[in-house]
Amino acid sequence: MLQEYTNILVPVDGSKEAELALNKAVQVAKLNKAHLDILNVLDTKQFIGGYGGMLSGDAIYQISEDAQDYLKNLAESIQSKYDIKDEDLAVHVRFGNPKTVISHDFPKDHKNDLIMIGATGLNAVERVLVGSVTEYVNQHALCDVLIVKTDEDNKPVKK
Repeated sequence: MLQEYTNILVPVDGSKEAELALNKAVQVAKLNKAHLDILNVLDTKQFIGGYGGMLSGDAIYQISEDAQDYLKNLAESIQSKYDIKDEDLAVHVRFGNPKTVISHDFPKDHKNDLIMIGATGLNAVERVLVGSVTEYVNQHALCDVLIVKTDEDNKPVKK
C-alpha cells in the first residue's frame, strides 16, 4: 500500500497542538511533493453576543482580518523556514462549524487526501462542553486523518 499524498489539509486554531501538526504537515508535504492547505475555521457560534445579540458586522470583519493575518504570518514563517514555494501552500479562512468544515466540506471542495490535525486545541472543560473537533474529524473525515501528538523529532510534547 502506497501512502502518497498530493493535497494535505492542516487546520489551525492558534493552539500549540495545531502548530505542532502544521510543522509535521510541512515535512510530510515536502516528502510527498504535495500541496498544503492551512485552514482556520471561524466558528459561527462565536458571533452570537451576550443576551442573544449578534456581533456587529465590523466586529466580524475584524475577527476575519485577524484570522487572515494569523495565517499569513504562519505561511511566511513556513516558507522561509522550509523553503516552500507559493504554489505549494495556500491559506484559507472559512466560517461554520469547525467539525463539519474540517471533516467534510473543505476536503470535498479542495480534494484533500490527508488531514493532519493536532491532538486537541481545547482545554478539558471546553472538550466536555463542545466535544473534541479532533475526535469528530477522526470519525467522520472523507480522507485519511493523522492526529499529531509529538514534535518534529517524534518526541512527546510536555503539556
